Amino acid sequence: MDLKDKVRIAGVIGAGGAGFPTHIKLESRVEYYLANGAECEPLLAKDNELMKRETENILIGLNLAADFVGADKRHIALKEKHKSAIGKLNRLCPKHKIDISLLGDFYPAGDEYEIVYHVTGRLIPPEGLPLQVGCVVNNVETLRNVRNAADGIPVTTKYVTIAGAVRNPVTVEAPIGISLRDLIDAAGGVSFSDDEPAALDGGAMMGKVLIDLDKPIVKTSAGFIILPKSNRLVYRKSMPKRQSDRIGKSACDQCTYCTEFCPRYLLGYAIEPHKVMRSLGFEGEKRGLFSRHALLCCECNLCSLYACPEELEPRDACVNSKTALHNKGVKWEQTTPVKVHPMKEHRRVPTSKLQTRLGLNQYAHPAPFTEIDFKPQSVTIPLKQHVGVPCEPIVDVGAHVSQNDIIGDVPAGKLGVPVHSSVDGRVVNIDDSITIEVR
Repeated sequence: MDLKDKVRIAGVIGAGGAGFPTHIKLESRVEYYLANGAECEPLLAKDNELMKRETENILIGLNLAADFVGADKRHIALKEKHKSAIGKLNRLCPKHKIDISLLGDFYPAGDEYEIVYHVTGRLIPPEGLPLQVGCVVNNVETLRNVRNAADGIPVTTKYVTIAGAVRNPVTVEAPIGISLRDLIDAAGGVSFSDDEPAALDGGAMMGKVLIDLDKPIVKTSAGFIILPKSNRLVYRKSMPKRQSDRIGKSACDQCTYCTEFCPRYLLGYAIEPHKVMRSLGFEGEKRGLFSRHALLCCECNLCSLYACPEELEPRDACVNSKTALHNKGVKWEQTTPVKVHPMKEHRRVPTSKLQTRLGLNQYAHPAPFTEIDFKPQSVTIPLKQHVGVPCEPIVDVGAHVSQNDIIGDVPAGKLGVPVHSSVDGRVVNIDDSITIEVR
C-alpha cells in the first residue's frame, strides 16, 4: 500500500478549514510542496501550538508527501512573530532539508494565493489552483496527519483553540465528535453571565455563527471564538441576506475602500467589491455585468469587517453574486496578464489593527496548549466532514466499536474519505451522523 492509499484510508483531509481530501493532492507531480502554518485569524493559535509541540512530525509528514509527488523544494511558512516555533524549526529544518519562509503579521497571510506568491513569486491563475504553478499547499496539521497515516494511525483527534469570552483560553487536542460545550468547559466556561453564548466557528473573520453548543467538532474545526450573543460581530454575521442587500443598496457611497484593501485585488486579480455593491441597485443584465467582479473573491471578509467605513457587507454581496453566476455556469475569462498592484506591500492589514476594528482586544489573551483528558459520555461523528460525497455508515445501531475503527466510508469511485470512531463505545444512533455512547 502506497502513501496515497494510507492517507485516504486514514481519513486525512485539509485540516485548515477547506476539508479537501489530501490523497487527491498526492496524485500530482509538482516542484514545490508548501506547509502552511501562517494562521491568520485573530485569537486562534492551534497551528502555532501544533508547530511548537509536534515540529518533527510535521516535517516528516511534509517530506513524505513531497517525496511522493516528486517536489524538490519544500517550505514551511509561518509568521515571523512566532519565535518559539521558529526556534524549533531552525533546529530541525536543516536536518530535514526544509526551508523556512517567514511572513508578516497581517491578514490574510494564510491565504494559499499569498503563500504561493510569497514563497515562489508565482501567481496562481484566476480561479485556479496552486497545482497550476507547480505547487501543493497543505496545512501543518494536515501534514502531521500524513505522518500518522504512514504509520496506520487515522484522524480521530483535532487541534482546536477555544478563545474569546472564556475564563481560560486554551488550545487542546480533542476527540472528533465531542461537543462545543465540552470545549467551552475545558476553557473554564464563559466569562459572562448576563447573555447567552454564541461561537464563531472558524474564527472572527471567516467563521460562521454557531448557537447550538451541542454541535460536534469535526476534522476541519480550527477554533471557536466565544462571544455574548448580543455582540456586534455576532449580530453582523447573523444578518439576513435580504436585510444586508437592502442596507447596501441604500447606503453604499462607492468609496472603493473595499476594493482598495482587497488582498486578491492587490495581488492583481480582477475582483472589485465596490462594483458588486453597485449591482445591488440594478436588475437583469446590468446587475449581471457588475456581479462578474465577484467571481475571484476569496471570501476573506476583509472588505466588510475592516475596510468599509459604513459597516456594510460587500463580502456577502460578492459571495451571493459568485454563487449565482457559478450556478449559471459563468466562469471568469482573463483577458490581460495578472500583475501585482504597486501598493500591495503598503496596504497590508496588521492583525493588531484588525483585532481592534473587530472589538476583540479585550479577549486578546494567549491560548496555550493544555493537555486535557477528555471523557465525553458520547461523541457524534458527522458522515460528511470533507469536500465530496457523504460517507455511508458501515456499522449498525447497537454495534460495539473501538477507537480508530472505520464507521463510515464513501462509495467506490466517489470523492471523499472514511470517518473513524474517536472512542471505544456502542453505536446508539445513525442519521447524517453516527452517535457513539462511550463505554
